[in-house]
Amino acid sequence: MKSFSDFCDEIKPLEGDKMRLDDAINIALVVTGHKIVQSKFKEAKCLHLEVQIDGVKRVIFTGSTVLIEQIEKYHSEIPFSTTIIKNKRYYTFT
Repeated sequence: MKSFSDFCDEIKPLEGDKMRLDDAINIALVVTGHKIVQSKFKEAKCLHLEVQIDGVKRVIFTGSTVLIEQIEKYHSEIPFSTTIIKNKRYYTFT
């Protein structure tokens, strides 16, 4: 008999307390999950990023188009370790 988890394709909720993106700059972290949704505030996407910092799960919300494009391109590599940096006017994984 099949188990529900064998065929369920629903996305589980992200875990962790909310964290500001600026508080995660230049900190080693592990990306453990993500969700991309329509922003509530403008005609754009919003990235919900589940990360682990020193063993503690946190969730970061951002409209950064660069981070969204990188997650869309490399989502199959999750989990991965990275650092988020602010490069003048945009955020990026390194």
